[in-house]
Amino acid sequence: MTDTMPSQGIATRQLGRTGIELPILGLGAAPLGELFEIIPEDRAQAILNTAWDGGIRYYDTAPWYGHGQSEHRVGHMLRQKPRDSFVLSTKVGRVYRAAASATHRIDPWVGGLPFELNFDYSYDGIMRSYEDSLMRLGLNRVDLLVIHDLDSGYHGVGDVLNRHKRDLETTGWRALEELRSSGAIRGIGAGINDADMIPYFLEGFDLDYLLVAMPYTLLDQSTLNDSLQRCVANQVSVVIGSPYASGILATGPIDGALYRYSAASEEILERTRAIDAVCNLYDVRLQAAALQFPLGLEVVVSVIPGATLPAHVNANIENLGASIPEDFWLHLKKMKLVAHDAPLPV
Repeated sequence: MTDTMPSQGIATRQLGRTGIELPILGLGAAPLGELFEIIPEDRAQAILNTAWDGGIRYYDTAPWYGHGQSEHRVGHMLRQKPRDSFVLSTKVGRVYRAAASATHRIDPWVGGLPFELNFDYSYDGIMRSYEDSLMRLGLNRVDLLVIHDLDSGYHGVGDVLNRHKRDLETTGWRALEELRSSGAIRGIGAGINDADMIPYFLEGFDLDYLLVAMPYTLLDQSTLNDSLQRCVANQVSVVIGSPYASGILATGPIDGALYRYSAASEEILERTRAIDAVCNLYDVRLQAAALQFPLGLEVVVSVIPGATLPAHVNANIENLGASIPEDFWLHLKKMKLVAHDAPLPV
């Protein structure tokens, strides 16, 4: 895949069959919903403006992120920019209503807004979610909609998950296709937490891309030979939502490091230590290696790490442009720290 270079300086890749040239680095706005820490409004806007000033033109948010708070914050910044100068995605699958308590919270959010959710993947639920998102964003359109969290991690493996699947299959998908065919949105994605759901979405729906939260990182390439190759065959692009594996590849193998949104196991800590040792040998930052690694895979068009400080955004931009020698990647393969057939970003 040939990258193109827009005026902002961040290369782009084409997103599936949408015609959208997606920047290879975007901003994931989940932390702005106060996932693990409270973020004051002025700091949230500083994060967003630092991203804009650094040339980032792709922003991903969702109603789930802080129960609407992330969308409010992202919309506040983007409303002040020319609408055709950025790509914006949000998600469907949850519908919100006012909570009875002003202190209403749902784990894992430590902050956010006092609204409570109902999962709804039906035609009416998706249309309601889409329209509510436009209102929260204060924008009259988004570019991309993502089917959010339709997996066993949120719904179990029994009747509830099957009911939501039926809703999507029988009526919900029709809503998404109507929005895409009318030009209201330019592409449809599906959020992936569990790699086992990739075949379900690829076989059942005419998707433009997958937003993969975890299954392809510097620490895990288990989806490489099966699921991600299916994406290539189906002309479905991939966006990597958590290139730092939810924390440990950004913080390093410190006490309390997070992996897959939970405390990292000793096995993952040890693997990260081994990768970090190779980084030190070649004077490569672990964060830069983690951010660039997924982009070696042709089907991956963008990585969208989040940020809780403006400095994190600047670090992501710096890490994207960091020079990493080919010998570093080959050393990781020799040590069997990455899959032998993983494409390398050289």
